[in-house]
Amino acid sequence: MVLGSEATPLIAGLAVAAAALAGRYSIQAWQAFKARPVVPRMRKFYEGGFQPSMNRKEAGLILGVRESANAEKVKEAHKKVMVANHPDAGGSHYLASKINEAKDILLGKSKGGGSAF
Repeated sequence: MVLGSEATPLIAGLAVAAAALAGRYSIQAWQAFKARPVVPRMRKFYEGGFQPSMNRKEAGLILGVRESANAEKVKEAHKKVMVANHPDAGGSHYLASKINEAKDILLGKSKGGGSAF
């Protein structure tokens, strides 16, 4: 039994069917990928408590700026963090005092007294 020329159309038909199914699957997968909900990526925050005496590194972590940031960036970052954590807006008095202390340390206005708490 020789397959010869009778099997050629069958093989070609199977190849076309396989290509069509693969294309259909690819289109469905791409549409599902495009339709997925956008999930915001979470930032990795500093895990740990406050040091007994705040230093420039910790102050920078609290405000989200570098230790060597200029006064303008420190003030801008302080404002953003205080808006989110102000006691009048339901924030914590303790966190507000730490935020203010961080600003004072980075601006060089530290009195050495530390937080009120």
